[in-house]
Amino acid sequence: MTATLDQLVARAAQRRPEAVAVVDGERRLTYGDLERQANRLAHALIEAGCHPGDRVGIVLPKSIEAVIGFLGTLRARAIYVPVDTESPPARAALVLRSADCRVVLANTRTAALVGNVLPSLASPVAVGWMEASPVPAGLPCRFGQSDLSACPDTAPSVAADPDAAAHLLFTSGSTGVPKGVVVTHANVLAFVAWANRHFGATATDRQSCHSPLHFDLSTFDLFGSFAAGAEVHLVPPELNLFPRRLVGFMRERRLTQWFSVPSILAYLAQFDALAQVELPDLRRVLWCGEVIAPPVLRYWMQHLPGAAFTNLYGPTETTIARSWFDVAQPPATDEPIPIGHACSGESLLVCDASLRPVPAGAVGEIVIAGAGVTLGYWRDEQRSRTSFVASPLPEFQRAYRTGDLGRMDAAGCVHFIGRADSQIKIRGHRVDLGEVESALHAVPEIGQAVALALPDSGWGGTEIGCAYVVRPERELSPESLRQHLAARLPRYMLPTRWLRLERLPTNGSGKVDRPGLARTLDGQRAARAAMEPQPTISSAPGEPRHV
Repeated sequence: MTATLDQLVARAAQRRPEAVAVVDGERRLTYGDLERQANRLAHALIEAGCHPGDRVGIVLPKSIEAVIGFLGTLRARAIYVPVDTESPPARAALVLRSADCRVVLANTRTAALVGNVLPSLASPVAVGWMEASPVPAGLPCRFGQSDLSACPDTAPSVAADPDAAAHLLFTSGSTGVPKGVVVTHANVLAFVAWANRHFGATATDRQSCHSPLHFDLSTFDLFGSFAAGAEVHLVPPELNLFPRRLVGFMRERRLTQWFSVPSILAYLAQFDALAQVELPDLRRVLWCGEVIAPPVLRYWMQHLPGAAFTNLYGPTETTIARSWFDVAQPPATDEPIPIGHACSGESLLVCDASLRPVPAGAVGEIVIAGAGVTLGYWRDEQRSRTSFVASPLPEFQRAYRTGDLGRMDAAGCVHFIGRADSQIKIRGHRVDLGEVESALHAVPEIGQAVALALPDSGWGGTEIGCAYVVRPERELSPESLRQHLAARLPRYMLPTRWLRLERLPTNGSGKVDRPGLARTLDGQRAARAAMEPQPTISSAPGEPRHV
């Protein structure tokens, strides 16, 4: 019985030590080597003063070294904290300061970031150097590669606790301060056990790790692979800019499973990246974190008729995903794909404000109870009490209020409606931005699109903004786009501000950067207003104003 996540690697190393565990570019690390290097790091961390429950900041790019950092930290019974290495030093400092890390792991690519952050931390932090190159002058390192080589390659004797925290994942907070979600070994193991059974993962699989390591989708990429004794291939982030090269990576590595947010699937579909490439080994395509547009899913299913396609749903606070819906046929309509049914050991409820289940067909808040519900927010009892509540079901102790709206049909299948805060009022009418996005995605020329709520400086209240991408070699005039939408939406639901882009920007987790797009639309309007000495409202409500 596996009690902790690092034991997945120990078990695989015992069975097949020569099997490849992690592939990073041209580098390959076997399970036997991964186990030994994780053990050496665990001893070094303990010698550096790490006790069970201490935090270790992993300030490393996506790499074999970062994976060793995760496992070595877990083997020392400490808690790993993956840090977005592309984030500004101020944000990285917020994460490391909030986590109160005992040790930070770094290499050449992140030395400058770590050097900038260290002086701002409240308590002294030891630095572990995770490569053979010399340590930069001025960076105080507690141990380096020579020290690691001298450490024992057998596991240290520290008791394992499945209910202990394994990692802290920091997500955006409404106050501007990142909030840390405390995820236990048992939380992750419960999902991995269900998912590997459901998807039939085996040691012959070659699975992708596309998401950044500070995003929880990568948790399944890594530990799902380790549980199966399979290979996990780290996808270089720079490939996201080159659709055909990214698909070429899938083919070259003969990937059998792909897991990402839908934005990357939409981007590849937008550029018709599958048109002249066959992916005969790809057996499973999974997505999570956003709503997928049905035209995008149709594109993928038509080009990969032999693959299985699954929509997964679940906030970080409930560990990776907690519901699933297998899509058997390309969607015939543009109705959103259901989020489906709860994974085993979970319950997916649609509740009213008092946490009472609502009747089938009624809209309510999605509430999740079960094995995936995490311990709460790191050192934030007030926020935890608001979102993590007593379970409405007697078989579970705690539940998480997602803030997402959904409805359950007569067959018990849950359909995602949108965020509770994505419902806005336009001149007295209630509008869900998800419905606007569905209409946008139904336009054949549209590759990607999002609808955004913006303050209406001309009329007061709120107006709808739209950012969109036109498919390559297709034409779409603003008037034609408006006509498409007017055929599906009432006048008050039509966007009034538009932004056409070559590609929708994404945040550090690979999701569409909606706040950034809203700021861009608002900023362009403000810039235009500043250039007009006597600004006037150039259109009535419901008329488009392109920026």
